[in-house]
Amino acid sequence: MRLRYYVMAAPIPSFYLNCHPVLKKIHQNPPLKISKFPLKPVETPSLREICKRGSLNEAFQSLTDLFANQRPSQFSLDEAYSSVLELCGSKKALSEGQQVHAHMITSNALFNSVFLSTRLVFMYGKCGCLVDAEKVFDGMPYKTIFTWNAMIGAYVTNGEPLGSLELYREMRVSGIPLDACTFPCILKACGLLKDRRCGAEVHGLAIKEGYVSIVFVANSIVGMYTKCNDLNGARQLFDRMPEKEDVVSWNSMISAYSSNGQSIDALRLFGEVQKASLAPNTYTFVAALQACEDSSFIKQGMFIHATVLKSTYYINVFVANALIAMYARFGKMGEAANIFYNMDDWDAISWNSMLSGFVQNGLYHEALQFYHEMRDAGQKPDLVAVISIIAASARSGNTLNGMQIHAYAMKNGLDSDLQVGNSLVDMYAKFCSIKYMDCIFDKMPDKDVVSWTTVIAGHAQNGSHSRALQLFREVQLEDIDLDVMMISSILLACSGLKLISSVKEIHSYIIRKGLSDLVLQNGIVDVYGECGNVDYAARMFELIEFKDVVSWTSMISCYVHNGLANEALELFHLMKETGVEPDSISLVSILSAAASLSALKKGKEIHGFLIRKGYVLEGSLATSLVDMYARCGTLEKSRDVFNCIRNKDLVLWTSMINANGMHGRGRAAIDLFRRMEDESIAPDHIAFLAVLYACSHSGLMNEGRRFLESMKYEYQLEPWPEHYACLVDLLGRANHLEEAYQFVKGMEVEPTAEVWCALLGACQIHSNKELGEIAAQKLLEMDPENPGNYVLVSNVYAAERRWKDVEEVRMRMKANGLKKNPGCSWIEVGNKVHTFMARDKSHPESYEIYLKLSKITEKLAKEGGYVAQTKFVLHNAKEEEKVQMLYGHSERLAIAYGMLTTPEGTSLRITKNLRVCGDCHNFCKLISKFFERELVMRDANRFHHFKGGVCSCGDVW
Repeated sequence: MRLRYYVMAAPIPSFYLNCHPVLKKIHQNPPLKISKFPLKPVETPSLREICKRGSLNEAFQSLTDLFANQRPSQFSLDEAYSSVLELCGSKKALSEGQQVHAHMITSNALFNSVFLSTRLVFMYGKCGCLVDAEKVFDGMPYKTIFTWNAMIGAYVTNGEPLGSLELYREMRVSGIPLDACTFPCILKACGLLKDRRCGAEVHGLAIKEGYVSIVFVANSIVGMYTKCNDLNGARQLFDRMPEKEDVVSWNSMISAYSSNGQSIDALRLFGEVQKASLAPNTYTFVAALQACEDSSFIKQGMFIHATVLKSTYYINVFVANALIAMYARFGKMGEAANIFYNMDDWDAISWNSMLSGFVQNGLYHEALQFYHEMRDAGQKPDLVAVISIIAASARSGNTLNGMQIHAYAMKNGLDSDLQVGNSLVDMYAKFCSIKYMDCIFDKMPDKDVVSWTTVIAGHAQNGSHSRALQLFREVQLEDIDLDVMMISSILLACSGLKLISSVKEIHSYIIRKGLSDLVLQNGIVDVYGECGNVDYAARMFELIEFKDVVSWTSMISCYVHNGLANEALELFHLMKETGVEPDSISLVSILSAAASLSALKKGKEIHGFLIRKGYVLEGSLATSLVDMYARCGTLEKSRDVFNCIRNKDLVLWTSMINANGMHGRGRAAIDLFRRMEDESIAPDHIAFLAVLYACSHSGLMNEGRRFLESMKYEYQLEPWPEHYACLVDLLGRANHLEEAYQFVKGMEVEPTAEVWCALLGACQIHSNKELGEIAAQKLLEMDPENPGNYVLVSNVYAAERRWKDVEEVRMRMKANGLKKNPGCSWIEVGNKVHTFMARDKSHPESYEIYLKLSKITEKLAKEGGYVAQTKFVLHNAKEEEKVQMLYGHSERLAIAYGMLTTPEGTSLRITKNLRVCGDCHNFCKLISKFFERELVMRDANRFHHFKGGVCSCGDVW
């Protein structure tokens, strides 16, 4: 509720209104009415004492009494007006100050009063009305040094340091002598402009005039040098000061060191303040607390906190805010909250410090909870608070809260701010709301490089790669200098589109502009790897002079991504030799390499490294370990790792379900899926894909149907083509080919190549020529660039002895520049992975391997009745040639080497890049029986556990 003020006033003559510019404005916006007589004569303290109390209401009442009860002398009039004007200035009460100004004119108090006119300049300056201050100043026929100082101070206070310097130069030209109070304002203006040359000139003048020995002038000079980033000059002057009994001198240096990141020097000076038995004030504590920039200064920060508690400043809001900010930097939000809730009063900085502290420490839910507490307390969020809440909403994925704070920003006109706009673009990018993100970006009145970088990154991260490239072209037309973050984002888009030409173009731009810092070099290695250009990636990696862990990880990931797992393992070994400590991301990549090779010993070594280094098994590390053990054929170890993880997320559950599926444990996979649901973890598309895959490889047809229905109707997830392909594969394996075909024709979406591939594979297994022909034609029409499709179609024709069609398919494949992936198998023996191609003779022990294989085959033929099934050789060749082809299959060479180099009875683990053929499958069953060797083989489809002449797949794969 607005207070009423009572001040005596006489009518204002009209000629004053016409001639005085300030009064014109006052008359257009009439002030509060001023009563002529006091409401009630009362005894009051002096007006000066009342003004010191800070109550405008009482001050105006007292001024009314002064005019009503006596005719004041000029001295008492000057003192009365001066006190009230000073109070208006301190309260920034412009309207009330203008009322007093009007009354001064009507009472003729301003006539020839330089003192009161100067007081008006002070008042208008402090109230932020620079125009009125200038009008009063310019209208004064005579000015004292105090008047000049008041106007100079008004310019500095209102953010117009150039005006201060211009007025200072006018004084110098006019020969007006300066006093000690002139220097602090001029020096402050020099500091704001970072004009060291001008500041040094003023410093010289202070020495010449003999003012440099005055403490507050010396402090101002020190402050000027610190603001101009000349800490050496400031420190030299500080050290030459004969007496340092004024804490302000120390504050200037401590603050300068703190703001320039020289925390140790700042804290050392704070210690000297205490040794000198000086009493620190608010500014000392705040500057020292700001110097405690991270958790390495926690001891010093707690010592300063203890000193604050012993002083009278523990209730000071500025010191308390600095303590909150310090503990937030330390990551100790509990201590920050304790200080906050023990404060007597809070300002906007108190609330914002807590909010930003929660966000900086990743406590996003706590930040949102605190925001609601803030609103309940009646604190209106300002610009800083809004930016913090947008960030918390974005990072916590709280879409509803994010949209609410967006609405609040719009309602309060904050959405036009550049930082708020950038934060909103980032928030909607994290919400995957591309439409809203673009809308915000397009409506931003101003855009900087951060705006463009954020929107490009948003599109790149959400798979909208083409739009990201389009925006990048627009940036170049806007003639905006590209920064590292923007280039990194556009490289991500190029990676998604596999546009090697654009990558090379951007790479050239980086070189031309000299932007090749380590972050970009690592990014270039990564994107060349993603685009399949391993040679370029390796060359860039070699050119990096000072490689960090990201450099090594990028190159390792490049090898893994491009199927060069052996090279990845070798590079990881070299990385450790150079003394670079792997981080969790590099360990995830190398676990993937070990998994792809089924290199169990390597995988166990990495697991041991994780344990020795004290890594917490959670998130991607836990998932990678489960996947590695499963793909290395040891499902039991996967289960052990899975069971020891306390907080299992959806990805970990999915990985364990998939592990059971690839080992033919369909029922176990389903049980895990149900357990996951019981834990209130909702499955996503990938989880359903894993369980459908498990059903497919265990022949659980009815269960597979139910899961697809559950996905669509219970969880409202629209199936991907891969889900439909799983069900088609499931029906096909069960020889329900007609049902599978009808399902494909009745699909709500257009069947993809994956679906037709599943149907064709089933037709090959069950020799359904009619449906196979349809599926083959559809497959080649829809995906003519996949060499695997041509091989599958060719094999279907070859099984039917349609050699002419086989030749035609192979010619089409050749014309399209496609090649069949050759059969390849590998086995880990003696901590080394040995690789074999079909009919390979490149191994150093090739002669011994073939001799061993011949003896194995001979024994199986004699004791197990083994006869080569040449129907699995899909080539138009003679029988003898087909037999030799079967004998030379890569998995047999790997098995022979394993049996040659390991003790009898040792289990062998073999991995093959293609599906194992029927004859080799039978060969492995016989080995497991007659040589009493357990074989664990991973082919392109699944795992086969051969033991005692039986395979875990039940002869269906």
